[in-house]
Formats: sequence, C-alpha cells, structure tokens
Amino acid sequence: MQEIAGWIAPIATIIAALMTAANLGSRVTGWGFVVFTVGSVAWSTVAIGTGQTNLLLTNGFLTLVNAVGIWRWLGRQARHEDGSQAAEAHSAAAKVPNLFGMGSLIGGTLTGRDGAAIGTVIDGMMRCDSTELAYVVVSEGGLGGVGERLHALHPSQLRFSDGIVCHLDAAELSQLPVLAHDDWPAALDERML
Repeated sequence: MQEIAGWIAPIATIIAALMTAANLGSRVTGWGFVVFTVGSVAWSTVAIGTGQTNLLLTNGFLTLVNAVGIWRWLGRQARHEDGSQAAEAHSAAAKVPNLFGMGSLIGGTLTGRDGAAIGTVIDGMMRCDSTELAYVVVSEGGLGGVGERLHALHPSQLRFSDGIVCHLDAAELSQLPVLAHDDWPAALDERML
C-alpha cells in the first residue's frame, strides 16, 4: 500500500498543480483541488508508513486547505458562474439587452473579425464617475506571458456577444500601441485607438 501511495502522491500533486495553475475555470480548478486531496492523502499514507511526523502533519493540514479549495471552486464559485450564465441565457431569450458576465471578461479570448482568436483579455478598467467600461487590456503574442504585448481597446471596438469580439484582425491588433506592463494610461487617447 505504501509503495502505491508513494507513486500516487507525486503524480497526483503534479497533475493537480497543473490543473490549478492553468486557470481554466472554476470547475477545472475545483477538480484540481480534488486531485490535490488525493495527493495529500497519499502523502499522509507514505508519512505513516515511514514514520515521518512532519510529512503527516503538513499533509493533514493541506487536506483541510484542499477541502476549502473544493468548496470554493466546485461549490461557491461554480454556483456564481452558473448564475451568470443563466442571466446571459435569460437576457438572450427576453426582450431586454443581452447581458455579459463580467467574470467572463478576465481571461476571455478575444476573437477578431475573421473569427480567429487574436488575444486574451487580461483586465478591464472601469470609470468611477459613470460606471462605464473605460478600456480593456488585451495580451497578444508571446508564450505563457513571456514576450506578450499588451494593448488597450476602447469598448466601442468590442462586442460582447458569443464571447468577446472586436473588428480587428491579428495583424491590426499587433499594430496598436504597446502598453508598458506596469504603467497603463489614465484614459485612451486617439493614438491608442
């Protein structure tokens, strides 16, 4: 049993770390915590079999943390996302303007006019005086954040219908002014549009 647990523990821990780090939504993250729990129980089994009290105490605590993660991502956050999706569906079927869940904005794929994915929305800046969206920051290029370029898009350049769509293609997006990663503008000027 201890030998099997010795294999399950690191494999489950690696898979769970990949699942949670990928940030693919609440359900994948939640299941990542389930896999983390399998890993921490397996590590606890190894600890009991080898007499490693420190490993047992650490993984006992991690099992509790993982339970909170499961509740947070598979319970609470998943229900909130379900509510947002229901509101979007209800608005599409009703005679009211369609709704778009703000939780879907960050990390959302930006689709160009040709239907191709051209970037990822990393943030949105709201105006405090009018509660309007001032601009959206989009990442394009690079791999895993390395070598990426940030651009600001005005809300008039976007359509929130079946995802986040803009009237640009990938080449046009890459030609927009590049934002410094740590210094975004207070407002967009004409050069940035």
